[in-house]
Amino acid sequence: MASETSSDMRDDRIRLGMVGGGRDAFIGGVHRIASRIDDHYELIAGAFSSTEEKSLASARDLGIANDRAYGSFKEMAQREARLKNGIEAVSIVTPNHLHYPIAREFLKRGIHVICDKPLTSTLADAKKLKKVADDSDALFILTHNYTGYPMIRHARAMIEAGELGDIRVVQAEYPQDWLSEDIETSGQKQASWRTDPEQTGAGGSTGDIGTHAFNLACFVSGLSLQSLCADLDAFVDGRRVDDNAHVLLRFHGGAKGMLWASQVAPGNENALALRVYGSKGGIEWKQEDPNYLWYTELGKPKQLITRSGAAAGEQAARVSRVPPGHPEGYLEGFATIYTEAALAINAVKQGREVPSDVVYPTIDDGVAGVRFVDACVTSSKKGGNWVKFE
Repeated sequence: MASETSSDMRDDRIRLGMVGGGRDAFIGGVHRIASRIDDHYELIAGAFSSTEEKSLASARDLGIANDRAYGSFKEMAQREARLKNGIEAVSIVTPNHLHYPIAREFLKRGIHVICDKPLTSTLADAKKLKKVADDSDALFILTHNYTGYPMIRHARAMIEAGELGDIRVVQAEYPQDWLSEDIETSGQKQASWRTDPEQTGAGGSTGDIGTHAFNLACFVSGLSLQSLCADLDAFVDGRRVDDNAHVLLRFHGGAKGMLWASQVAPGNENALALRVYGSKGGIEWKQEDPNYLWYTELGKPKQLITRSGAAAGEQAARVSRVPPGHPEGYLEGFATIYTEAALAINAVKQGREVPSDVVYPTIDDGVAGVRFVDACVTSSKKGGNWVKFE
C-alpha cells in the first residue's frame, strides 16, 4: 500500500499457516496471493486437505516442508502452538461449516485467525465463535475483501464527513449467473458444496454473495440494520438453498434499503454494486469498475472520482498501490485486508495500540452477516414477514 502505518515501521514477516486451500481449491490460491502482495507474510505450514496424503501433496506444490504439513487442523493447531517458530496466524479457507471448529482450535491457543466469509454456517456457531474470539488474546479478521477497495474507503470517508447529509436510501446488489443451471450434480466442486445446506448453511446466494452486499452496505453507509423482509427462491429444480433473494431493509435512524442477490441472472459475472443517497447527495460504485466512484451533489452535475485522481482522499490513497489510471481491484482488495491484519497483528505483538486508520472486518461483522442470512431465511419461510435484526 502507499503507506503502511503512520510511522512507516517495517516488521518481520508473520509466520502464516493455512487450513484448506489445497489442490483444485479456488479461494485458497486467492488468499495466498493476497498475503504475498505486500510481503507481510510467509506461508510455512498447513492442513491443506481433509487427508494427510492430499495435504502433503499440496504442501509439496507450495514448497512447504513435510513436517509442517498436517492431516488435520487439530494436529496442526496443537503442534504449531508448541513450536518455537510456530505459526503466528492462520488463514481458514474451507467450506463454511468448518469455520467454527477450526477457528476455535487456533484462537484458544492464541493464534490469530484470518477467516473467509461467511463467518459460520449457522447463527448458533457464530455466537459461540464470538465468545471464543472475545475470550482470546488473538485477533479475528474476516475477509470481506470488497471493504479493501480504495474507492469504497473513499465513499465511507465521504459519508463519515457528512458530504451526503442524512442517509435516506441504500441500494445493494450482487448478481451472478454461474448457477443458472444444475451444475452441482455434475461434480463441479464449488457448486457442490455451495448448494449443500450441510456445508454452506441455510442460505445459498444469501450466504455466498448476499453477505458481501450486506456487509458493504453497512460498511460504507455506517448504518446498522433494524429489520428486514425477504423473499427467497430456489429457481433451479431440486436445489436445496436459495439462488435468488430480494430483501427490503430498515435501518436504525430511519433510512431504508433494498438488496438483491442472485446466482441465476444470465449476463452477470460478479456485478456487485452499491448506491447510497442522502439529503445532500448520492454515490454509486460498481465492483467490476472499481476504480470509479460517481458522486452527485444535490442540484449539481454528476462527478467522476477516480482512484488516485485529484478528488480522491487519503483513505483511498493509503490502500492504493499502482499509479493512477492502472487497474487495481480484486486481488489488491484482498491484499488490503491481509495487510491491515498484519499491521494489527504486529501492533499487538509489540504491545502497541493498533493504528486508528487500520480497518478490517471483525468477528462482530461476521456475526452480523450470519444473522442477516438467518433473518432472510426466517422471513421468507414466514411469507415475507418483517423480522427484527437482533
